[in-house]
Formats: sequence, C-alpha cells, structure tokens
Amino acid sequence: MTAITPDEWICTCIARQVRDGEVLAQGINTPLVMAGYILAKLTHAPQVQFASAIAQGICQSWRPLSILHNEAFWLRDSLMNVGFATATSDLLPAYTPKEFFRPAQIDSRGNFNNIAFGDYHRPTLRLPGAGGIPDVTVYSDHIYLYVPRHSRVTFVEKVDYISGLGHSDQRTRGAGARYLVSDLGEFDWHDGHMRLIRHRPDVSIERIIAKTGFRLQVAPDVCPITPPADDELHLLRVQIDPLNIRKLETLGGAERKALLRQIIETEQSQA
Repeated sequence: MTAITPDEWICTCIARQVRDGEVLAQGINTPLVMAGYILAKLTHAPQVQFASAIAQGICQSWRPLSILHNEAFWLRDSLMNVGFATATSDLLPAYTPKEFFRPAQIDSRGNFNNIAFGDYHRPTLRLPGAGGIPDVTVYSDHIYLYVPRHSRVTFVEKVDYISGLGHSDQRTRGAGARYLVSDLGEFDWHDGHMRLIRHRPDVSIERIIAKTGFRLQVAPDVCPITPPADDELHLLRVQIDPLNIRKLETLGGAERKALLRQIIETEQSQA
C-alpha cells in the first residue's frame, strides 16, 4: 500500500468511533464523515443506519461517494423522507444519532463557530452557517467533531460566535463534545477541556501543541494512533470512494478546484 494520506487517517478514526446498531447522522457536504461511516459498516458495524440532511431521510444501504448522484440515491433508497423540520424536531431527538460536525473555530471548552469571522455585519469571512447545530448541541449526548486541517486559525482561545454549545456551566441538557479528530490527532474533553489522547505516528506532540491556539492538555497515556489496516485502505480507495471525493475537505485553493473538476468530469463520463 502507498503512504496513508491525512483523509485516510481521519476516515479510519471516524470509523473506529462507530458502534454497531447506531444511527449515524451526516450534514450536506461531509464526505470524510460519510466515508468513515461506510467503512465502519463494511468492517465492524453492519447494522448501522444513516441519517442525512440530504433528502432528510434514514437509509440502511450505501453507495460509493458521489457529487452528481447523492440526492438521487437518498431519494431512491431512503426508508423514509420526512422534510427538514420533522427530521430536526421529531426524528433526531427520538433516534439520538451520533453526528460529526466540522467547526470553523473551536475553543478549549468545545464551543464552536460556523457563522462568521470578525464583525457579524462586516465579517472578514462569512461561514456556511449554523444549520441545525444550535438546536442539536444543546441537548445531544452524541456530539463528535472533525477538523481536516489542524491550525491556530481553527483552534482558538475564544470563538467569534458560538453556534455549537460546548462544555458550559449554563448547559441544562446534553454532554458537550465528546471527541474530535483532526489530521494530526485525536482528542477528548477532560474536566471540560480539550485533551490530546492519540497522535499520528509521524506527528510529534510538540507540533500539535504549537498548532493549537490555546493551552492543550495532554493525556498521561497519550499514544500513537494505530494505522489503518491494508483492507481498510483498500475499502476506502477502491469501494467506498474511488473518485477521492473525501480528499476535497483536506485540500484548498487550486488543488481543490482541480480535483473537483476532475471528479465531475469522471462522473459525467460514467453516466
């Protein structure tokens, strides 16, 4: 096998957080998460079900990642399609799914921001928006996070806005974020503060601390992440995501644009 890429570390770590029989929720554009979910289903968790903001449905089956055909799959193969309002107010509280969110900013307490950087009315960067995050994170016990590119831009002392509630004294329900995976390591929350528990074997603890914008706790038993097995890499590369859609979340600028164009052209030629 060739070298393990950052996206493959993340997908494998996400898969290992899945337990058989769970309902797994995903957002509109989270291919790293969906690839990890499918990897879990094909290895150790065959009875999981998927819930998606795409078509607001629940599905037992899966198909390789796609950009052009996602909606068609969810509309065709979902066990039910209920609409966004019903999904967020009725189904999600009832099924208590596990969900991975991608924060644009996050602090040590697990509060995260997907609204904007800077002044709300004249932001330096307008972010995609909160969606249902403010509703879900105030009551859910199953909040998990992922960050494709670990940097001090994302891990900050204080977020500009709180769209996802972390470990707060004002919380009356839910537990706050339980787990985060980045391209450098895995983290939990100990006494309400983010803590490094595992790191990529090729990444030092010192580097992770340097790329984090707040005082990062380190678990006394911190250790390297176990690399994905050859069969897991084969599943990711050949069956789950042969078009490399998952890599879009780890790239930026011209590289991301070129890969996106290549994926669309390939899918069009296969139609």
